[in-house]
This record gives sequence, C-alpha cells and structure tokens, in this order.
Amino acid sequence: MFERSRKGEHALLIQPHAGGPPDEGASEEFTDLARSAGATIAALLTARIDRPSPSTLIGSGKLEEVKAAADATGADLVLVNFPLSPGQERNLEKFLERRVLDRTGLILDIFAQRARSHEGKLQVELAQLRHMATRLVRGWTHLERQRGGSIGLRGPGETQLETDRRLLQKRVEQLQKRLEKVEVQRTQMRRARVRSELPRVALVGYTNAGKSTLFNALTGAEAYAADKLFATLDPTVRRVDLSGGSVVLADTVGFVRDLPHELVAAFRSTLSEAREADLLLHVIDAADPIREERIAQVDEVLQEIGAGEIPQLLVFNKIDRIEGAQPRHDQPNEGRERIWLSARDGTGLDLLQRALAQRLGMRRVSGRVDLPAASARLRARLHALGAVQAEVHDESGWHLDLDLALADAQRLAAQAGGHPLEVLLPAPEDEF
Repeated sequence: MFERSRKGEHALLIQPHAGGPPDEGASEEFTDLARSAGATIAALLTARIDRPSPSTLIGSGKLEEVKAAADATGADLVLVNFPLSPGQERNLEKFLERRVLDRTGLILDIFAQRARSHEGKLQVELAQLRHMATRLVRGWTHLERQRGGSIGLRGPGETQLETDRRLLQKRVEQLQKRLEKVEVQRTQMRRARVRSELPRVALVGYTNAGKSTLFNALTGAEAYAADKLFATLDPTVRRVDLSGGSVVLADTVGFVRDLPHELVAAFRSTLSEAREADLLLHVIDAADPIREERIAQVDEVLQEIGAGEIPQLLVFNKIDRIEGAQPRHDQPNEGRERIWLSARDGTGLDLLQRALAQRLGMRRVSGRVDLPAASARLRARLHALGAVQAEVHDESGWHLDLDLALADAQRLAAQAGGHPLEVLLPAPEDEF
C-alpha cells in the first residue's frame, strides 16, 4: 500500500472513449473542470475502451502508458473522465502510486470550493460522504487491514473500518436532518412568493454560459460571476420590476453533460427553483461552437429533474464575442423564442425584458377608480402595490388615479367582486 499524497494539483487527465475518434467537446470540458478545481494540466491521454476492464477500466497496455506519462510529467494526481467503481479506483491508485479521482469526485471537489451558503455546504458535504462511503477500504494506510501475527505490526484492520463507517453514517443522518429543516424553510419562503402571486422565472443553462452575469444585469444584484465552470452553486432569488409588473428571478447552478445522479439528488432544493418556475430562461453561450449540443444536454437534465415541460425562452448570451452580431428577438413559427444579447455590455436587455412581460402577460392598465369608505382594505392593497399615482378624499370615499399590472387588477377585482375595479379591466374581446 502507498501513502496517499495530500498534494494533487499537477494532474494527468485520462479521457476514455468507445470506438471511433475521441469526443473533443468532452475532453475540452473535462480539461476546464480540472482547471476549475485548481489543477495544472500535465498531459491529456485518450483511452479507447471497447470492453472496460472490471478491475482497472483501462487495459494493461494503456495502464503502462499512463504510468510512464505520469512519471515523465511528475503528475501527482490522475483524473479519469468516467465514473469509477471503488475497486477500480483502488486498483488504479495501487498500480499508478498516485491519487486517482473520477469525474464525480472532481465535480464534488469543485462544489466544495464554490459552496458559500449554509445549505450549499451541507449539500456538498452530504454528497461527498455518500461518494466516500464505498471508498473506505484500502488506499489509506491508517485503515490498513490486519497483517500477520508479528508483534507491533497488527493494525486496527476491520475494527477501524467499521468505526469509520459508523461515524460516516451518523454524520450522513445528521446532515439529512439539517437539510430537511432548511428545505422546510425554503418551502415556506417559496410559498410566500406564491402567495404574492408574482410570476417565477428561473435562469438555467450550461455552466459558464453567463447566467450570473445576466442575473446581475437584470436585478442590479452582485451575485458572484466568473469565467469558470460552476462559479456559483447557491440559488439567488431577487425581485425584478418590469414595465408590466414584477417577477421573481432565480439564478441556479449550471449544468454539465452527464451530471452525476448523486449531485442531482444532493442539490434538489437548488434545482427546485427551476422545477417550480413559471418560465425558464435557458441561457446559452452564443459563441460556443457546440452550443446546439449544450442546449440538448441542458434539456436532458431538465427532463431528469422534472422541469422538461416548463415553457422556455432561449437567451443567446455573449454576442459581444461574435463579430458583427446584433441583439435581436427571433419568434419562429415552430420551436422556442430566441433572444440574442450581451449581458456584459447590456445590449439587448430591453428585448429580453419586453419578451418577459409579453410571455408572462404583463399588460398594464390605468385610470380613475372611486372607492367607497368601506373599501379601506382594497385601498391599502393598492398602495402596497405602488399602484396609486394620485389620491383625493371626500365624504363619498377615495378617488384614486391608478396604474398597475393587468394581472394585479384582475386579481384584486376578483377578490372584491369586480366593482369598483371593473372600470379598469379591458373588455373580453380586447384581451388578446
């Protein structure tokens, strides 16, 4: 057994692939993931795998090549763009004499660096412990099995393993209980937003498409945004005022191809912002040469989390990276609407805001309404909405000049039995 190094920032990457040429997009994404984790890339090797080896995934010949490349480059970490079984990971570490991390472990490491909120940290730790639970056997000298009967050489063996497993399971149960409490609080906050009847819009998309930059541009917030994968993990929710009313906008974690299932499960509360939205803004890097493939991959993840049927508006961001590109709004006869903009420069944001108002039915109505003295509660609600432009009071009641979203006027009119707000509502034939 070897002593697992605590270092591991000089990485050798292995990109397995089936028959045919390697997928350059997958290799590029894996390289970006490694760099996002803070690794320096020593080399990238491809490994054709027609029949995966149960013990090491890759064949003995390729294994020798990887060992030679690691020795030559001085790599102290081997990253494999494939989900390894615990046995495969241990066998690779034993042969290569270096730490080995698969795709899931790499993404978990990035998540651990990026999580900022209490909930996010709990989710990351839970996912890490579940991933670690099957990897407690061998590879760590302090967990070495009992050796022969020589005095002074008897290790703690299985007793230590069982202790570690019990402590790990206890910690998992504690995290689950904490996350359940956090989920209750998040659900209560979400119900409050639902009661306010503000439309809910969620930003989704491939990681590094510019979601957080767009979120900041629309809300004036200061959510962290950077040119790297998984720059933000924790959901951020803000109210956005549009010309026809307000919406609740949520920024969510970015997706990647083959997002590990345990990560989807761990981040269920984060992803629920997308699952429970009225409209999804699917943000795409317009300058990405494989953007259509990215769109398909995000759609696949949305189906997996139960958000595949929610209406989408495609937002092609980063047009400032395309020479001659101009902001525009495409409304095809078939397929999804497309907005082309640059969140960084702010060009095209007006097109997106108008499209949002149109898609969410945010027409406005205005006029004078006469409220009797008995309608004090309705008057208070109109003031709370900021709908009152001017007000006069006399012995008959209040005379209000109003300007508010049609949806708000319809809701308040329904609650008040129509009168006196019915004077603001358009005739049925004028609604469309």
